[in-house]
Amino acid sequence: MNDVLRLLGIRTLRRAYRSLRLAPLHVECWRRFLRDYETYCTLERPDRRPSRRHLMPYVLDATESTPIEPIYFYQDAWAFERIVANAPERHVDVGSHHKFVALLSKVLPVTMIDLRPLSVPLDSLDFVEGSILDLPFEDRTLSSLSSLCVVEHIGLGRYGDELDPDGSAKAIKELARVVAPGGRLYLSVPVGDEYIVAFNAGRVLPRAFVLENAAPLELVQERHIVGGVFKETYTPGPPFTVTGLYEFRCP
Repeated sequence: MNDVLRLLGIRTLRRAYRSLRLAPLHVECWRRFLRDYETYCTLERPDRRPSRRHLMPYVLDATESTPIEPIYFYQDAWAFERIVANAPERHVDVGSHHKFVALLSKVLPVTMIDLRPLSVPLDSLDFVEGSILDLPFEDRTLSSLSSLCVVEHIGLGRYGDELDPDGSAKAIKELARVVAPGGRLYLSVPVGDEYIVAFNAGRVLPRAFVLENAAPLELVQERHIVGGVFKETYTPGPPFTVTGLYEFRCP
């Protein structure tokens, strides 16, 4: 390990730690980096060999498979497919992951509502600052609406919102309020057999809680991500291991 430290220097180590939060315990990964660096220098032309002052170590990416966060992977693919298949003239999203919203905005007009403004603009995406508890729309006016992995956080203060024990219920009801007759709501949330508050990360909501607060919307499709596996049926699991995906329609 000492030879790695001498090669990298303190400045590069600080950069690596800040960027990747790498612990010095990954000794073999660092040794592989050193071997690769030295070998690469022998293969490269002398005038293009990488300088030590430009080193940017990523030592944990040489994995046997591509690391994936399964909840966002499956839920975003599910919602994207369902929204595009229903082909709305305009879609409104409330608080979902910015990558999902950005990609969706490239295939149909999208307005994003979020408590926190985006730090970078995108020409295909309309952004409106707002709260899921007070959406800037009249009753029954939106034909297509989504909110993925959002309602479980409302009222816990995690994202700078005000504390409210009824935040999740109010959020679902507010989403349901603005869906137009014939319109769709795409919702995802951690679900389980009991109501759990894991302060301040989020809540686990019983399925009946979700359906009750989404009324009078009718359930069109329901899917689940269970332990990282996409399923059509609900399978109980420990808290935060099951995510429910719900497509509702306003009668």
